[in-house]
Amino acid sequence: MNRYPLWKYLTVLIAVVIGLLYTLPNFYGESPAVQVSAAKATVKVDQVLLDTVQRTLAAANIPTTGAYYEQNGTLGTVRARFENTDQQLQARDLLDKTLNTVAGDPHYTVALNLLPASPSWMHSLGWFEPKPMYLGLDLRGGVYFLLQIDMQGALTARYDSMAADVRTTLRDQNAPATNVERSGQSVLITFANADARDKAMSVLRQRVPDLQFTDANDGGKVQLSGVLNPASVTRVQENALNQNINTLHNRINELGVSEPVIQQQGTDRIVVQLPGVQDVAKAKELLGRTATLEIRMVDDSPAAQSALNANTVPFGLERYNERDGRPVLVRRQVILTGENLQDAQPGRDQQTQQPAVHLTLDSKGARIFRDVTRDNIGKRMAILLFENGKGEVVTAPVIRGEIAGGQVQISGSMTAEEAADTALLLRAGALAAPMSIIEERTVGPSLGADNIAKGFHSTLWGFVAIAVFIMLYYRLFGAFSTVGLAVNVLLLLAVLSMLQATLTLPGIAAIALTLGMAIDSNVLINERIREELRNGATPQQAIHHGFERAWGTILDSNLTTLIVGLALLAFGSGPIRGFAVVHCLGIVTSMFSSVVGVRALANLWYGRKKKLTSISIGQVWKPESK
Repeated sequence: MNRYPLWKYLTVLIAVVIGLLYTLPNFYGESPAVQVSAAKATVKVDQVLLDTVQRTLAAANIPTTGAYYEQNGTLGTVRARFENTDQQLQARDLLDKTLNTVAGDPHYTVALNLLPASPSWMHSLGWFEPKPMYLGLDLRGGVYFLLQIDMQGALTARYDSMAADVRTTLRDQNAPATNVERSGQSVLITFANADARDKAMSVLRQRVPDLQFTDANDGGKVQLSGVLNPASVTRVQENALNQNINTLHNRINELGVSEPVIQQQGTDRIVVQLPGVQDVAKAKELLGRTATLEIRMVDDSPAAQSALNANTVPFGLERYNERDGRPVLVRRQVILTGENLQDAQPGRDQQTQQPAVHLTLDSKGARIFRDVTRDNIGKRMAILLFENGKGEVVTAPVIRGEIAGGQVQISGSMTAEEAADTALLLRAGALAAPMSIIEERTVGPSLGADNIAKGFHSTLWGFVAIAVFIMLYYRLFGAFSTVGLAVNVLLLLAVLSMLQATLTLPGIAAIALTLGMAIDSNVLINERIREELRNGATPQQAIHHGFERAWGTILDSNLTTLIVGLALLAFGSGPIRGFAVVHCLGIVTSMFSSVVGVRALANLWYGRKKKLTSISIGQVWKPESK
């Protein structure tokens, strides 16, 4: 009756062993470390670099507690751990000086970090390597940034794009306009007469529904002014926010920063948390090195050249410098942006063998580029790269013919390293709108360690208090419940580690809450067994019926709590989601440990006894006979 088949005992045993294995790395803590990754796409990080790092540190008598090479997709990283921060700082300065020999042109990014202090044999397990949970900023330390998005810049870029769409639409529908340009936060269209304006009005209302057009009058000119409708403005702002978040993810991932937290706050702000990053200046560099791409037409007309020689900029034009320092005037109208870019790879020009960047455009960008090159043969097109708020003309080639297929090449006075850097930045994505850091703070590792210690002690003493009470009240079955409670915590930590979840202070609170909820299931089981004994059942029958009949109540109570946890997970954000993840996983592990694990112990202890006369479950109060 109370005997499990062998496979059930093995299942519980395997679960406990796996729990121990994957929980163990969390108790080793973290070590100060130095992380070396490629700063350029042409630089390889491989096993050879690991050997170089080890020889360099050994020659300087800087001991390490472990150095290894890690491949993450197409990126490679070399990491070295140290006993203390003094050795870490010495190693960082030495490696930066040794690996980056050219000032102002670093080949490698040498950054401070914190890495798990797990023993080397765990790394040798390969795919099955146990890894500790990620720790949030409040537990691990790191840097925090709050970024403000310039939504006016996003709207300006959208109006530039809409001006190009209006121009194309009017041309395709034979409704010519004398001029189409962006004027502030609107698209201004000038016509030769009122009939042309009325014809264009009917066409634009059908073909360009995002703009609301009204008559405008500037010095007697026949004009239409188009502004984005409220729904389109909201959509532009949402797209800008989402694209900037994706761009930051791509940029930080390209440089090997682990477990970043990048999330929206409000309608125009982004929170960036980089746990474990101790170098604030390096973190700022990561956020600020995202490049944007724009393609515009060059104005080489005699009037424009005269203005350029006179050091003036005519209306509708902007002045930028090419890489060799020569100034050039380009139109404000943006033909294509980085939004239309699918891929960017360094390579060589097929004819001159000069370093180049090969771009792949999406379908919309390919169509626009084909039309522009077809209509502007013999003119120059400028490809501008904006980095850190400064624009530069990478190249301004003459259009020799129509370019179809969406394959574009950037070539000019650039080296192979510059081509690789350009491709890396463009591949990481384009910001839809400029951003600025409005808040920044650093959480030191010592504060994180203090938070961990307080959370650990509160959970530990809560566990001890529950264990003492439950064993005094339920005797041996209380001991079974205590073991089940320990297994529950073990499995919960193991699952969080296997999922590589991020643990924060609210997560620790959820673990403490799980302890109280998990013991509730054991109380239900033990009281049910007592009730069966009071009703005259034999000890073996009482154990069997106690577990069987308590299961329904346990399932109902945990299911209702799980529904609330899932609601927090679905609709919450930030710390609330962290609490909900641990809470939901804790419910699942507590049901397994209470119902399966504790019953396995009871069956193993009492199930082998054929003539069982009593069980140790504390005082069984029986009703007095009348």
